[in-house]
Amino acid sequence: MTVQWLKLSLSASFLFIGILFMVLSVFGVNRFHKALNRMHAAAMGDTLGILFVFIGLIVMRGISMDSLKLFLVILFFWTAGPVSGHMISRLEAMTDEDLGEILVIDKSHPKDPDESGDKA
Repeated sequence: MTVQWLKLSLSASFLFIGILFMVLSVFGVNRFHKALNRMHAAAMGDTLGILFVFIGLIVMRGISMDSLKLFLVILFFWTAGPVSGHMISRLEAMTDEDLGEILVIDKSHPKDPDESGDKA
């Protein structure tokens, strides 16, 4: 009986962690302004969220053919996700004209405090 409770609590914790990663990736996608940053947040949440959710389902089902199928789905998502993300990022890099602009901050010349308008 205690083994079943341990199995349930372990699978529930994996499911909770996976759902938490997916929810946090939604906030990351909405927070970032650049398309490539949004893709990174979505890909990390997608990869880790699917991993933990499916591990929770595998622990819940135990060693069976269902677990093997879930493991194969994890492998498929981990193979297809980076490929599709790479293709979308290449499309973004080829079509976005402002992507190459990088903001450079020169730390060798500090600003005068009087010029910035900051009053201490």
